[in-house]
Amino acid sequence: MRIGLISDIHSNMVALRAVLKDMGRVDELVCVGDLVGYAAQPNEVVDLVRSKRIPSVMGNHDYAAVTRDVAWFNPMAAKAAMWTNEKLSEQNAKYLRSLPEELRFTRSGVRIYVVHGSPRDPLFEYVFPDVPTPSLLDLLRGVDADVVVFGHTHIPMQRVVQGKLVVNPGGVGQPRDRDPRASYMVLSLRRGEIEIQHRRVSYDVDEAAELIKSAGLPPELASRLYFGW
Repeated sequence: MRIGLISDIHSNMVALRAVLKDMGRVDELVCVGDLVGYAAQPNEVVDLVRSKRIPSVMGNHDYAAVTRDVAWFNPMAAKAAMWTNEKLSEQNAKYLRSLPEELRFTRSGVRIYVVHGSPRDPLFEYVFPDVPTPSLLDLLRGVDADVVVFGHTHIPMQRVVQGKLVVNPGGVGQPRDRDPRASYMVLSLRRGEIEIQHRRVSYDVDEAAELIKSAGLPPELASRLYFGW
């Protein structure tokens, strides 16, 4: 069984299309949150996720876009969240409000746990790849899973701690590891064995950047796409 893992699309439909084309056929797709925010095509992204019935957790930008609670955002992120709030269709806003903060499911005998931030703070806590092992173990205490999937940092991660595979597929729509290519992972499961494949995909950054600028969003949100930061 092959499960595609995508995260932090951030309204970048250009990048999402490239990722789905590169990924090819999978048995299931899972989104680790932040469908919207930053870029210029929130409705297109949410429409696609809804139409494909892709299970997703809520991210902090999804939350901000439907609550208008941006007190903890920097000015650029706050402006994008408020812009997104105004542009979202009623159906798509309702969908984002309905997203759970975590997913738990079992496939091919493998227990999988998905959350945008962390188990103790699903929306806001960052779990970076270099988190010390004792801190990571503390975060995972009480999580009954073989595979734990985080998002939020926009940085790919793959660690094994006390038998748990901990992964972050990186950012589809706004990578932050100084590689501008869209990032995703595929989880392959067979008879209880787990294999993870991390892939990078080039996409038309010019198109995505121009859409951001044309929408009147902060131009820095367009320029950063070229640098993966």
